[in-house]
Amino acid sequence: MKIHVKNNRWAPGSFPNTPEGEEVFTITEERFSNALQQFDDLGDGVEVAIDWDTDNWKSSMSDADVLLTWDLPTENLAEIAPNLKWIHCIGAGVEHMLPMDWIPPGVTITNNKGVHAAKAGEFGLMAVLMLHSHMPAVMTNQRNKIYDSLYATPIKGKTAVILGTGSLGGAIAMQLQPLGVNVIGVNRSGQAVDGCNQVIPSSKLESVLPKADYLVAATPDTPETRGLLNKSRLDLMKPSAGIINIGREAVMDYEALCNKLEEGSLAGAILDVFSPEPVEQDSRLWNTKNLVITPHISADDGDAYIPLTLNLFFENLNRFKQAKALLNPIDPERGY
Repeated sequence: MKIHVKNNRWAPGSFPNTPEGEEVFTITEERFSNALQQFDDLGDGVEVAIDWDTDNWKSSMSDADVLLTWDLPTENLAEIAPNLKWIHCIGAGVEHMLPMDWIPPGVTITNNKGVHAAKAGEFGLMAVLMLHSHMPAVMTNQRNKIYDSLYATPIKGKTAVILGTGSLGGAIAMQLQPLGVNVIGVNRSGQAVDGCNQVIPSSKLESVLPKADYLVAATPDTPETRGLLNKSRLDLMKPSAGIINIGREAVMDYEALCNKLEEGSLAGAILDVFSPEPVEQDSRLWNTKNLVITPHISADDGDAYIPLTLNLFFENLNRFKQAKALLNPIDPERGY
């Protein structure tokens, strides 16, 4: 069995988009070997080719069974990689692979769902507490040399609406609920989620937006979620509310959000995801009041991201060798 590992050199607007990101997300031979040691006998009969971008793409993929990557050239994939049976994406979101009409018959795609959960939960807790303590406004005042005491009460009794209750949103819910926050989850099915006091289907999103003191968007970019938080839905929120987005920019109308922050009809926002990335120098986001920009760091562990990724990958590799169902399969129709 042959595994091809496709690493990406950093480039603005791509992945990774910073030199620091390249170091965090690169699967080296050392990292691969260290992780493999946790799985007895799994390496028997396994050949691995670790490469960069598409330097040796066609020659290596000609006999590869498995691809471990962020992205890939999809044109003529069935001809280039006739043995390919499984692609594992090292990210949770796979919107960059949509539409998935290029997938050859018999090829399964899995993602990194779950790897981000611990870090995302802590970041989400931090971001909600920042909004609760008016920190976006405090930071705007600092830039403008304004000394204004903005007080906050304990957070118990406040309401957080979490749009997207997968591994990221679910982890945030688990962090917030013990503080006495009323957590309302919103997902496609309305199915109950640990950490949420209530869960509603996304079709009823508008009914809970007026109740939200904090809205956390943690959804992937799919045809169903794109543009979900448009101006009309943002207008349903109370002026004292704050917004966090750790999912994808396409879910939210950032122009409408900036307008509402400037006019004071929303209290603050913390945004971690953008398109393109890095945020362009002339973007109005940089100067919008009460808005905090974090550079896509909410759910990525700088030390353990690749070890965690490889642990998940090798668990699935063991299943793959035994012809068992893989963890985290992607539904090409839904895009997640």
